[in-house]
Amino acid sequence: MGRVSKEMKHYHFIGIGGIGMGTLALLLQEQGHKVSGSDLKENVLTAKLKEKGAQIFIGHKKENIQHPDYVVFSSAITADNPEMRQAKLQNTPIMHRAQLLAEVMIGKKSVTVAGAHGKTTTTSMVSCLLREAGLQPTLAVGGIMNNGGVSADLGKGEYFVAEVDESDGSFLSFHPFYSIVTNVDFEHMEYYKTWDNMIGAYAQFLGQTEPQGFRIICGDDAHLEKLAHQKKGTTVTYGLSQDNNFTARDILIKGGEAYFSCYENGSSLGKVELHVPGQHNIVNALAVVALSRLMKIDFSIVQKSLKEFSGVQRRFTRRGEVNNILFIDDYAHHPTEIQATLSAARLLGRQRVIAIFQPHRFSRLKFLQKEFIASLQNCDYLVLTDVYAASEKPIEGVSATAMHQKLKEQSTNPVFYLKQDEISDHLMEVLKPGDLVITLGAGNINQVLGELIDRTTKRLK
Repeated sequence: MGRVSKEMKHYHFIGIGGIGMGTLALLLQEQGHKVSGSDLKENVLTAKLKEKGAQIFIGHKKENIQHPDYVVFSSAITADNPEMRQAKLQNTPIMHRAQLLAEVMIGKKSVTVAGAHGKTTTTSMVSCLLREAGLQPTLAVGGIMNNGGVSADLGKGEYFVAEVDESDGSFLSFHPFYSIVTNVDFEHMEYYKTWDNMIGAYAQFLGQTEPQGFRIICGDDAHLEKLAHQKKGTTVTYGLSQDNNFTARDILIKGGEAYFSCYENGSSLGKVELHVPGQHNIVNALAVVALSRLMKIDFSIVQKSLKEFSGVQRRFTRRGEVNNILFIDDYAHHPTEIQATLSAARLLGRQRVIAIFQPHRFSRLKFLQKEFIASLQNCDYLVLTDVYAASEKPIEGVSATAMHQKLKEQSTNPVFYLKQDEISDHLMEVLKPGDLVITLGAGNINQVLGELIDRTTKRLK
């Protein structure tokens, strides 16, 4: 598999606790390479890596660079990082995470999933399908699957399933055989600057699908459909519009489950049962059906894998139910995702939906503040807390308090701004049986949910 597999090397990851970095580090460990890395704090991934023999440093220091063969970084790491500076001083080769992942893929038939929303869930659904079909795929997923509790797995088969990242343009490192693209949205403008630049990057990515390969796109997305059909090669579409090659009819959404009939070019394939909530997950499942037909996997295997798929951690994850109060955590950090997640929460039929939202990145809040305000209307009680910076510097005039003022002006329901350490005390005064509490955000807001569950449990004793 290219340079990575010829001989055992030492790879040092700066920011090894990130899901993309940690997943790749796990794959390299499984291949027998030596892995070390640093991060600002420990988490589940660093613990797993350490357990498997990786050397983990807490904090970024130049002393952590102990003459590795390669230093691996992500776009979250800046040039003034002490480990980056030390690597350059030592003339150690430096690789972006995507470049290394692309090298690890060499020699495999790759299935990549790109898009603004739904990547991790769709990649996980694809992974479960290929496993169920006995194809033993290698996996690099941008989240921890509930089915098996893994984000990375070195399979013996010919297929490599990977989630690829459009946020920094690094998905352009890949030339997939099967290219699934879920959607395009106004996002990551801190990198792309203009909508045209972003559309151009997606156009280039779709054009990099192998000549004998297949593009599988959500035809409900007008931008995406236009781009895909400008390219040579085979494109199939999926989505809820009946114009797509693969679509759903007779949809029934019942609480956290969904049922639908699946059609290929107007012909019925059969019924599908899902145990992950929301209409958006029906669309994700249709991408998997499209792939399965191209790979000639029997539809009964597709039905079984989708029925048994139990989701991804931090994607509408039920954290517990105490005193008839349901606690859910979701990674939603873009208005489109928030809208879909709150719609799914509504379908569970609880008395009130109480949302706790932590904005993620100042730049995202700056570009999409109006959209955030609109998407957060579909709850009965909203708590807003400070922006999770994710290595960004503050932007003047962009803050949770400023957004709170605008939300209060436009919302008919209660809206509060609280520091994160104040949220638990506040909600313990207002929670009552029948409520659904959901945390929204890609930062550390899920920690609040753990506190609420613990305190609600203790109050019953």
